[in-house]
Amino acid sequence: MIRIAAVLLACAVFLNGCAFVDNALLPALAGVPPGNTTVQQSSGELGPPTGTPVGQKVEELHADLTKIEASVSDQERLTQTLKAATKQQSATYSQSVEAIRGKLQSGTTRGNPTLLKYWDSAETQFEASTVSLGQMNKLSSAVASNAARCKYLLQAIQATHSLPGAVDEDARQLKVLEDRVQAVVITIDRLSNDLTESIGRQSSELGEERAELNILSLAIDSGEPLGKSLASRVFAPPMAPALPPGSGAATGRPLVVIRFDRVDVSYQQPLYEAISAALMRRPNAGFDLVAVAPSGGTANAALGLNAALHDGDQVLHALVAMGLTADRVNLSSLVSPEAHSIEVRLYVR
Repeated sequence: MIRIAAVLLACAVFLNGCAFVDNALLPALAGVPPGNTTVQQSSGELGPPTGTPVGQKVEELHADLTKIEASVSDQERLTQTLKAATKQQSATYSQSVEAIRGKLQSGTTRGNPTLLKYWDSAETQFEASTVSLGQMNKLSSAVASNAARCKYLLQAIQATHSLPGAVDEDARQLKVLEDRVQAVVITIDRLSNDLTESIGRQSSELGEERAELNILSLAIDSGEPLGKSLASRVFAPPMAPALPPGSGAATGRPLVVIRFDRVDVSYQQPLYEAISAALMRRPNAGFDLVAVAPSGGTANAALGLNAALHDGDQVLHALVAMGLTADRVNLSSLVSPEAHSIEVRLYVR
């Protein structure tokens, strides 16, 4: 019973100590309608408190769940706002680019100031889209944090089921809470997939737009139409294939080490930069992603390894969202006495 109470206390501290909504993510965009929140609550009513010690714990768990539900609803609304914003930005960008190309095709002067204004407008929309992409990445991390909170909350609910002194109404209310958490988990999974798809698509489009802006700038300066940027063309020089999975980890020299020693570790930007630099050197590179748990007792090591694999899977999703295909990444796990916290190590192969 003491062990279960300790688990409940740890989960309560974890949940109550986290901020569920980051208002800094909200973009200052006029005319963009908020999305509809779709977090579904269980049709079962929680009912009045029972007054038992277990009933008091139910009230605490319900308060934590309410915070998570509100956070996820805000995240759904923000996702729809960002998607509407990027759609609007893309349309305005395309209008400016088409105006430039049309004028270049019909003939114009060198450095035409009208075309420069169109180019400035296109670049403004490009920069706005870049900001939106950054907000999507940050939002994706916040969604992943809520997934972790739901996991801890489910553990706390399950532990409460085994506490003595409960009446039948306590058991019913715990089942209602468990159903509601499961409903939130489904919403989070759908939201995470939506964001992953949007981030991958937006990253690809921004790469193409940057190359397009560069070539259009040169075309405006020359007053003559030019073709598509060379950066948008696919070259296939002969190159050796990537080494087999595990060969990168065997070198013992990780490209990146991400330590999950606190909640909401920010790793996306340095990871993206490291991957980009590695692919510049070796376009055919593959990667070994190793989830590392610190060593301990057998039970602790098993729990730590599961948590490490969860974090490793999140990093894998981030890599895919950045545009790296999943078949170029091999995910594995190990327990290491050198690790003091959960780590995810990325190796080039």
